[in-house]
Amino acid sequence: MSAPTAVHDPVIRIRGLENRFGAQVVHRALDLDMQRGEILGVVGGSGSGKSVLMRSILGLRRPQGGRIEALGHDVLTGSEAGHRVIERRTGVLFQDGALFSSLNVAENVAVPLKEHHRELPGALRDALIELKVRLVGLPIDTCMKLPSQLSGGMRKRAGLARALALDPELLFLDEPTAGLDPIGAAAFDQLLRTLQQAMGLSVFLITHDLDTLYAICDRVAVLAEGKVLAIGTLEQVQDYDHPWVREYFHGPRARAAQMAKRG
Repeated sequence: MSAPTAVHDPVIRIRGLENRFGAQVVHRALDLDMQRGEILGVVGGSGSGKSVLMRSILGLRRPQGGRIEALGHDVLTGSEAGHRVIERRTGVLFQDGALFSSLNVAENVAVPLKEHHRELPGALRDALIELKVRLVGLPIDTCMKLPSQLSGGMRKRAGLARALALDPELLFLDEPTAGLDPIGAAAFDQLLRTLQQAMGLSVFLITHDLDTLYAICDRVAVLAEGKVLAIGTLEQVQDYDHPWVREYFHGPRARAAQMAKRG
């Protein structure tokens, strides 16, 4: 389990990824395969490079070395047309929703539609916006509200509606339940699993929330020492012999999450 399991037709394939900030090495010869149609939970200690990895896959950060393929396209050296295909087939939810503060929810959800489908008639675009807002469990009057008028949980759902605007195949989530109370976090987890199954999404999920891992993740990848230290099901990963893994998966919070799942 110290190396990624090779999968047929992976939705993400990374080999030899190198990321550095000056003398600080974040990733060294990192390999990762993500299966199509799975929810992959990505965990690791502070500074392990979880968000840097996500930004590298999205093409938002240029790594110092390695190869990244997403949805069959080369992220680092591919054509501009290939990059546009990745953008259209990918949705992203950053922490706290990352909504544009000066735009209401409907205008936020409209941003990717206007960028990639400028030819859409206004009435059809409005209908799609309403559909996405309802899809994530928000009342329709939320469309006219600014992000500052929403609770933390509603902002995350609005951000998810924007991430789903283009009906993506691949969805990236960065700490989606951070800052939510346990009830709100559990509801968001259930929403995500329902949407993933209904839409056939492949989900790359950065989280520190053990409840989320136990509730919805098909596999877990552990980042440590600049690489994917272990990847597999929760049962496989939590038995990996490493100090951080033992502390994370066998501490009191992990036991509570396991009991909650059994209950």
